[in-house]
Amino acid sequence: MGAGVMGSGIAQVAATAGHEVVVCTRSAESVQRAQRGLRAALQRAAERDYLKEDPDVIFARISWHTDLAAAASAGVVIESVPENLALKQEIFRRLGEVCDSTAMLASNTSQLPITQLAAVTPAPERVVGTHFFSPVPARPLCEVVRGEKTSDATVQRARNFVAGLGKSSIVIERDTPGFVTTRLMAVLVMEAARLWESGIASAQDIDLACRLGFGHRMGPLETADLAGVDTMVDVADGLYAHFREPVFAVPESVRAMVAAGRRGRKSGAGFYTYEEPR
Repeated sequence: MGAGVMGSGIAQVAATAGHEVVVCTRSAESVQRAQRGLRAALQRAAERDYLKEDPDVIFARISWHTDLAAAASAGVVIESVPENLALKQEIFRRLGEVCDSTAMLASNTSQLPITQLAAVTPAPERVVGTHFFSPVPARPLCEVVRGEKTSDATVQRARNFVAGLGKSSIVIERDTPGFVTTRLMAVLVMEAARLWESGIASAQDIDLACRLGFGHRMGPLETADLAGVDTMVDVADGLYAHFREPVFAVPESVRAMVAAGRRGRKSGAGFYTYEEPR
């Protein structure tokens, strides 16, 4: 459910692993945009010899729809829409109505409580969090999040599915906002933004310090641009609202950046400037 950066990425890795994939999104325009992006991503992967099959064969495993009813026969359903609790609950309510009684219902949320999503379904024991990372094809980790009523069988089913995609998983045993990685990354990104805002160091040098000093593959500000600066603001705001910890407070300069349309790679500019949006 959802055909943005994350939803398309999950569809790509699932189809590459041999699954028949049903993508549901809100409009024909969203379908066309996602199809263009996914074709380009598969072509890049093929050019780098990352694929064992022709990209057209993988793409053919994916069907595209604008009605959630298309998910009726799916065994594994993964929701990946914007981080809005009411929106996600409405989707899970609908999935609970149309999906098979044996389907695993999963959310790619990075911070919202799985328990609150499960509560609107008829079988909360079959609801679990599967938090993938961006870009999905390149990131080998997935957080599997247990809600209050998620069964052991569902957690294991989620881990088996993730392993089948070629990824490792960790289990979040307590359904708390931000889980593990989002809380850690939000603290690092917001502190890096404060260093940048105060003029202590440039974005380039802050990121270089994290890559060379800590062995990170990407610096925190590069990561924010890739994930979406607006997304990081929403995440940090959600964590601050729950925990009231100043480490999650968003610097005003970052809010101004988002207000000015500098949302990261997808808009062509964020902490860095890019030749063209992605």
